[in-house]
Amino acid sequence: MAYVDNTMIIRRDLVANMAELFKDDKLVSNLDRVPIEMAPRNRENSDRCCVFKERVIAKEKLIPLLGCELEEDRDELKTLAEYATEALQREKPIDKILTVVDEACTSCVQNSYIVTNLCKGCVAHPCMMNCPKEAVSWNANGQAQIDPKNCINCGICMNVCPYHSIIFMPVPCENACPVGAITKNEHGKEQIDEDKCIDCGKCITACPFGSIMENSQIVDVMKSLKSEQETIALVAPALYGQFKYKTENVIGAIKELGFHDVIEVAKGANVTTTNEADELLERLEDNAPFMTTSCCPAYVSAVEKHIPNMEQYVSHTKSPMYYAAELAKKQYPNGKFVFIGPCIAKRREGMKDPNVDYVMTFEELSGLFAGWDINIDGNPLELDRSIKNHGRAYAASGGVAQSVLEVKPYVNIKPVIVNGLDKKKINMLKAFAKTGKTSGNFIEVMACEGGCIAGPSSNHDPKTGLKIYQNNLKEFPEDIEVTTN
Repeated sequence: MAYVDNTMIIRRDLVANMAELFKDDKLVSNLDRVPIEMAPRNRENSDRCCVFKERVIAKEKLIPLLGCELEEDRDELKTLAEYATEALQREKPIDKILTVVDEACTSCVQNSYIVTNLCKGCVAHPCMMNCPKEAVSWNANGQAQIDPKNCINCGICMNVCPYHSIIFMPVPCENACPVGAITKNEHGKEQIDEDKCIDCGKCITACPFGSIMENSQIVDVMKSLKSEQETIALVAPALYGQFKYKTENVIGAIKELGFHDVIEVAKGANVTTTNEADELLERLEDNAPFMTTSCCPAYVSAVEKHIPNMEQYVSHTKSPMYYAAELAKKQYPNGKFVFIGPCIAKRREGMKDPNVDYVMTFEELSGLFAGWDINIDGNPLELDRSIKNHGRAYAASGGVAQSVLEVKPYVNIKPVIVNGLDKKKINMLKAFAKTGKTSGNFIEVMACEGGCIAGPSSNHDPKTGLKIYQNNLKEFPEDIEVTTN
């Protein structure tokens, strides 16, 4: 889930700088100056050891933001101008989603338990007495110490310490990944295993050094906007929780970027709800124990790669993005279609969808607004009142089940809400798949805690996003109350 911090601000500033240079036709000529301008020589405070390292890291972050491959054996003398030229000339985005910026990665110590100076050297010695590997001993100051060679990270010492003087020191990205897809290489730097990764983006928001980046398609989007071809924006329901402005103002600002039309993906969600309800009814009539949702691409990827026994229970109904793009394609057969949402995993789904050309995140949208100097309070665009509000409910955890209940109240639905994926919930889903048993018959799974409004590329923390989202939905006469579970 996204919380506003300095690494997020730096990413947005980089995107905004890129967007401004693109607008002024100076992307190639001036992009190499951006790292210098962001880390000037006379800067008083540096987050790194020196401004020169900050410049290198800014350069290396700009490469994936350009949508270019950050190769391990890359030529370090290759300029950003050269990368920008490649980005402007390519015909389609690269198929890699996430990358680790080695220079930014601090090689965090492996997960371990550490004794702090709160240790009182008590007589009970519960940490030492209960350690299964005799990894705890006493130092010359009469305080506990842990031998990392013998420690197996079981956590017993931390749990039994009466003073809470032993703490767990995690590797944030590894600790956040629900499927163990990110680990250290032989040099101590993090690397992502593509065969395990589900593109959930939790590692991006977890890393306090901003060393994990997504390979952006924003240059491709800007190229399309400046071309003569009709470019259509497909905005996710989570848009309602992203900006502290009325939604019609935000949609108007998106149109002002140069999009020919802006279509709410909630229209596709209305189709998903009807199909999902019908499929659930059919499965229950065939005595299936349960069905799970299929609209979260990170969850679908988790099933494919880590919970294969669950595939038989996953709904065959397509996602709201799929149906919205299908409807848009009928309306604009020659258009280019850009999905805009809070989700990194949607990039992978977009690559597989024949009707989706590019995927842009809300974080990138904010950077584009800033770089192209768009006033969000400018020209509001009237919202599509034909959309049923239950489609907009998809943005919050529990919203899919709530939508099915609203559309088909006679379906005997017993929801089980899986609000966010972590290691424990992955194991829980494995148990559901293995036994075919759970407490309900409709399992709604969202990879992000709080739902899409709390996605890794959202503009606000989950609590703030939910509040904005609920306030924006109040403008509709058929208002439905949405809460996270």
